[in-house]
Amino acid sequence: MSLDDVRLARAYLARVAEPPAKALAAFVARVGPVDAAEAVRKGDCPQDVIDETIARRDRDRAEADLEAAGKTGARLIIPEDDEWPAWSLLCLDIAGQRGIPSAVPPLALWARGEAHLGDATEGAVAIVGARASSGYGESVAGEFAYGLVQRDIAIFSGAALGIDGAAHRGALAARGTTVALLGCALDAGYPAGHVTLLNMIAERGGLVVSEYPPGTPPARHRFLVRNRLIAALSEGTVVVEAGRRSGARNTANTAGILGKIVMAVPGPIGSATSMGCHDLIRNSDATLVGSVEDVIEIVGRLGTHIPERLRPRRPTDGLGKEALRVHDALERREGKSADEIAAESGVPLQRVRAMLPALEMEGLAERHESGWRQHRRPREISEGA
Repeated sequence: MSLDDVRLARAYLARVAEPPAKALAAFVARVGPVDAAEAVRKGDCPQDVIDETIARRDRDRAEADLEAAGKTGARLIIPEDDEWPAWSLLCLDIAGQRGIPSAVPPLALWARGEAHLGDATEGAVAIVGARASSGYGESVAGEFAYGLVQRDIAIFSGAALGIDGAAHRGALAARGTTVALLGCALDAGYPAGHVTLLNMIAERGGLVVSEYPPGTPPARHRFLVRNRLIAALSEGTVVVEAGRRSGARNTANTAGILGKIVMAVPGPIGSATSMGCHDLIRNSDATLVGSVEDVIEIVGRLGTHIPERLRPRRPTDGLGKEALRVHDALERREGKSADEIAAESGVPLQRVRAMLPALEMEGLAERHESGWRQHRRPREISEGA
């Protein structure tokens, strides 16, 4: 079975059920995407999966979707790719196990742009807020985004008019990475006022991302579903302006449920667009932030402004993100099985098995009778003697 077969299967599955498809996602995790796709086509699957897919299972447009995406410079990122943000999305699995119905990882993600999605999520911050924003709110969103990307922190948002757009523009002005999550297909041309902005994001080192296949139109429920991805893919969410009942407030609530950091910017006490922020702060659902430095301190990225040449070199410097997570999952004394390492690191088992021998060759891991552990250097052994 090739990676192309897996990608084709996931392209089919991404179209046949409306996200978040809890039953289908669980079925794919259990039997694999290729077998799941074949079972869905035949209707030979559990009843809850049939219920989610019966209206669309005959719409097998996987090859056409992949071809259409390729013509626009887009690609389908799947969990089997190195680019897949497995660690960031793990919070959805955990929340789902706690009974949160909407906490379902995406089956695949359509993306357009030059950035590596997995790398972009590392320490990322989401900036969200009202569409009917004030000049004050847009100024704050732009300044926060500009300052954060200067510290190598990617900015995630929803590409909506108002605060979202200001955040994306601020990140672009500082020539940093920004990622726009859509509640429709990449080719939907929505919002119409931000088509140029979305093209700029894709062309200037960022990403435009959606779990909806080509041709899917915008819909209110899709934006609410999209919000879980904004919350999950970032380390923390900053709400700049929001009404008491709004999409931005929904994103903040979702981030809190997923165990992510929630921050809010205060506004004038009489401003309707800041009432949601004030509620979040008053109810201790968010931490008040008034500057870029506040955000950096709360998210835990202090010191990121230190030039690379001044940072101390470590044996693990140069490892990729997933290899570093595998190494961090190893103990110094007790060995672990590859299955245990995969569960703790969030890296797929097949990649863990490939990375462990490579780490051994680098002198960072070693085989032990009880499993894999961090390599014990001679100095460490003598100190423990």
